[in-house]
Amino acid sequence: MSMDIKINESNQNRILLEETFYVLTKKNCVFRVRLTNSGLCLIKESEKDIKEQVIPIREIIGCRCLRSKKQTKGCTCQSMPRSSSLEVVEENSGDLDDSDISAYLYIYAYIFQNSKGSGKKRERTIITLRFRSFDKYEDNNKEAQRWRTVIKRLIKGENVNTTSILDFTISNKYKENRRLLILCNPKSGPGKGKHIFQHKVAPILQEAEIPFDLHVTKYANFAREFVRGSNLYQWTGIIVVGGDGIVFEVINGIFERWDWSEIIKSIPVGVVPGGSGNGLARSIAYHCSEPWLPSPTLPSALAAVRNNRTTMDLVRVETTSQIMFSFLSVGWGLLSDIDIESERLRMLGGQRFTIWSLARLIGLRSYGGKLWYLPAAVPLLETKDVFESTSGSNLDLPSEVHLETQTGRQRVDSWYSANSRRSAYFSASGSSYQSTAGSGGGDPAQSVDKPVIYGPAPQIPCLPAPLPTSWKCISGRFVMVHASYQSHLSEECFFAPDARLNDGKIWLLIVHAGASRSQLLHFLLGLSTGAHASADSEGGPIELIPVNAFRIEPDMSETGYMTVDGEHVEYGPIQAEIFPSLGRIMIP
Repeated sequence: MSMDIKINESNQNRILLEETFYVLTKKNCVFRVRLTNSGLCLIKESEKDIKEQVIPIREIIGCRCLRSKKQTKGCTCQSMPRSSSLEVVEENSGDLDDSDISAYLYIYAYIFQNSKGSGKKRERTIITLRFRSFDKYEDNNKEAQRWRTVIKRLIKGENVNTTSILDFTISNKYKENRRLLILCNPKSGPGKGKHIFQHKVAPILQEAEIPFDLHVTKYANFAREFVRGSNLYQWTGIIVVGGDGIVFEVINGIFERWDWSEIIKSIPVGVVPGGSGNGLARSIAYHCSEPWLPSPTLPSALAAVRNNRTTMDLVRVETTSQIMFSFLSVGWGLLSDIDIESERLRMLGGQRFTIWSLARLIGLRSYGGKLWYLPAAVPLLETKDVFESTSGSNLDLPSEVHLETQTGRQRVDSWYSANSRRSAYFSASGSSYQSTAGSGGGDPAQSVDKPVIYGPAPQIPCLPAPLPTSWKCISGRFVMVHASYQSHLSEECFFAPDARLNDGKIWLLIVHAGASRSQLLHFLLGLSTGAHASADSEGGPIELIPVNAFRIEPDMSETGYMTVDGEHVEYGPIQAEIFPSLGRIMIP
């Protein structure tokens, strides 16, 4: 066992590529850059000391080979330094600078850094390697492309060895074989979906050189119809930009396809938060120990480019008139009332829930009915996965690092610094934008009739049928019954601290009508930290129980709200059962 570990560590640390670079603005400052299977090692050697930092491959999202752009007309005196800002273009651009034979390799990384008061956060860092050791651009570009190909393959998870690197030539340079479908809801939450994609997600996709097709939703259930009727096999993943509502549409669109079992396994779904709640996106970040603040969209954007995926539990929900598949929650009572009735405050974003919580606490309601549930065995949960960075901080890297090889002949020009971050955002080759209402790809007539629901067969009795004696029943009045299969119902609602994306459990929260307003206030305040679930609640007015399935039969002489993933459904009998690890979700 120990021998295998040592061999594996040796393979991870074996040097694949190594080159010496210089910082011309500083005398006697040399960087030795090494690439191994585990990461990019920067060794800074100066007259005073030697410092080293390793950037793990998992923190590098992409790299691009570029050329310098032709300078604007002005002083052509070669003894004068160029502009302090380097502009770069694609190799085939007609605006490139033929006088510069250098090949520039831009490496994009999002590195864990310690942040005062908020633990860790990710910092965007650009490592620029300028290859100019040879007298011809073709030779310099060949070397830059070799580095790019190795880095791309390592990012993809391939184990590269020194023998295979010899085959990475300019003729077979790396080509991205992924293409993403982006479904963006411009009206989710505060209505910033398009802005979030254009400014937070598209630049990262472009850094990773991943092409995409963007479709902007135009009406309710657009995404559902699009997924149901399109040839999804042309894409390797689906990214939704918006709230939990568009996730609900996509998942149920998949289960309205006859080939649902193949789609659900082969095409993962990524979630970029743009709504009011963003429960699933927050749960994914929590599951992966990914910093949520100050940039909530960053974990989702990194998940889109990293091509990492994991399984996710899905829940089959049955009402008297429909069947659907849920990824987040089923609710009856207080939290559902807050969710639906606060829609009028949608422009306030997540604050709408806080304001309406106070209103509903003052005008407290309770609902009569029966609750059945099938208890789940509760084994010890594994420790939450923690993806800690092994990178050091001795170098204290700035947001941009510019290094270059030594030239083969004397040159009088110096490094032209790429200080503008905007220069690092390039047009994604082959990407397309679509926003026409007719781009759903489905048969318009099909959306008129109620679509067929496919999916796995139920393992519990149908809704009107009696339940086995193994189920437990509670009869009485309830302030709320809310079931979740994720840790967070929203960004600020830490509903089930022990929940994981694929733990195979429904976490059923029961608040009996005997709970006082004081207890409910402490409960609502505790939702932001998970404190409401820390104490032993069995038999009390507030209970949190792990179950495999449940059924609610409300007293139909009363009216109220029921929700599935935050979507309003008919008020009446409802039941749900979990299907562990049925879905596939992108993780950072």
